[in-house]
Amino acid sequence: MSDTTTATATAVRAETPPAPVWQAPAAKPMLIAGGVLAIIAALLPWATFVLNSGAYPDKATLQFFDAPYLVTGFRLYTALMGIAVLAFVFAPLPGPKRSSRALGWGITGVAVINLLFISIEGGGLGAITAAEGTFAFGSLVALAAGALVLAATLPGPVEPVPTWSLKLPTGMVYGLLLVMFAGLLLLVAWTLTAGGQGGVSNPYAGAEFLSVLAVIAGTVGVVHATGLGKWMSALSDQHKVFSVVVLLIAALALPLTEAGNAYWMTTAANVGVYAATAIGLNIVVGLAGLLDIGYVAFLGIGAFVAANFSGAVAATAFDVELPFLVVVVIAAIVAGIFGAIVGSPTLRVRGDYLAIVTLAFGEIFKKAAQNDIGGLTGGANAIPGVPPINWFGLSFDESLTIGPLELPSGVLYYVLIVIMVALVMVVFANLKHARIGRAWIAIREDEDAARAMGIKTGQTKILAFLIGAMLAGVAGAVFAHKTSTVAYDSFQFLESVTLLAAVILGGMGSIPGAVLGASLLLVLPEKLREFSEYRLLLFGVALVLIMRFRPQGLVPDAHRKAELAKDSSDDATTAEGAR
Repeated sequence: MSDTTTATATAVRAETPPAPVWQAPAAKPMLIAGGVLAIIAALLPWATFVLNSGAYPDKATLQFFDAPYLVTGFRLYTALMGIAVLAFVFAPLPGPKRSSRALGWGITGVAVINLLFISIEGGGLGAITAAEGTFAFGSLVALAAGALVLAATLPGPVEPVPTWSLKLPTGMVYGLLLVMFAGLLLLVAWTLTAGGQGGVSNPYAGAEFLSVLAVIAGTVGVVHATGLGKWMSALSDQHKVFSVVVLLIAALALPLTEAGNAYWMTTAANVGVYAATAIGLNIVVGLAGLLDIGYVAFLGIGAFVAANFSGAVAATAFDVELPFLVVVVIAAIVAGIFGAIVGSPTLRVRGDYLAIVTLAFGEIFKKAAQNDIGGLTGGANAIPGVPPINWFGLSFDESLTIGPLELPSGVLYYVLIVIMVALVMVVFANLKHARIGRAWIAIREDEDAARAMGIKTGQTKILAFLIGAMLAGVAGAVFAHKTSTVAYDSFQFLESVTLLAAVILGGMGSIPGAVLGASLLLVLPEKLREFSEYRLLLFGVALVLIMRFRPQGLVPDAHRKAELAKDSSDDATTAEGAR
């Protein structure tokens, strides 16, 4: 291995004149005013009324020198973003206009989120005006600060994202990657624990969590605008094996952080099951372009097969108890067989008609499970009492003590599911870059052209359904043992829609995109419990905004992103020619 590593990007030529950054003469004064107002907003109280046992939130008064408030709180986030805006105005940092715009959206997001909370939970916006002689205009001042920053940065063109060209010793590159993934681990733990356990222990968890998301969105925008994200991504690609190993270790280390409690271990395990299932669906939808809206049935088939061979008393179809690894193999095979059966009609139908076929299969599975056909599903009584996985005398549903470490119950399931997701990701990655993966992509782009090029489209599409169903069957087997009860109502049509949304939201054909999409779709409702009947409305609005501004997905696949960019450029050319 060479002693140095060069990022895959060329530096901007020194003789190239920089793109104009501030188009309006008043842009800089507006940015300075916005940054200063954001800092002032952090020094003002944001709410003075009393909710439940205390003021909303405890950080309503400035206590920067008290440890609990020094490292968290939306007021501190606002102050830091205001300081960052001023830094991009006065310091020669790369990407100033893009970065300031991202920070402006972050400041505005924090202000709007807390204003909405005050309006919903505090009895209206009038509650911000006065209580016991104290005026609370912090959120309004922050909103004005964000508006000023956006007004200064939205008009006119923006500078291109700069590229970095740095030669670093290999050891330093490894150190940077370690720091990056350790920071990612801490970021995940910080996001999950923001405000408490999904509103269970903190009635203000939702507002705190959404504020954290707004700050993260602004920070990600700055990282992208400065070129740092592209550079770190290039380093990670150059050392892919090392990056994957470190990322896996970081995921396994989550129980050692603040998120290492039974609540979040259970939630994270559920996320892992859905992520593995979404990756399987990504083969069918993301690579082959086959719209499957009954995919959750394969997850259910794997779960019921595992329940019947687990030795559960309620499983009357087969009076047998097989080892877990054997059960997983059987569940994958049975789910794959049904996947091939469902995929057979794809020889003659496509598009909307294929979606109807898969929808019908999902409904047939649900009704068959509800009516306990063949005594395989338990009907309305379900199959309770599925025994937990037990390896070497260690039950996976119990807490674990390793020396001085006391890990909560469910941590073993979390570790198992992380390993399962990693293996599923390896399978997906190898298939995507293999000959069969290229054939799927060709069918997705133009099935007729793929057939003309010699691809056996019928067999290839059936193989996509078969492999995707097998991956879902494996996830279903783990799901059955983890939840200990398998019921037909766990595999409703809404679950198929959620899986499909996870694939599209994260990025079709993208491995990390499916994981991120599944994580958001499961974690967001948990963290928004504070808003009760409003949480589904907020959840839907968030999905609409993401799809509006990121149609390619949060972590898009390179091919898919290029296709959408080409479509956009073609549309722009057509519109220009029509003038």
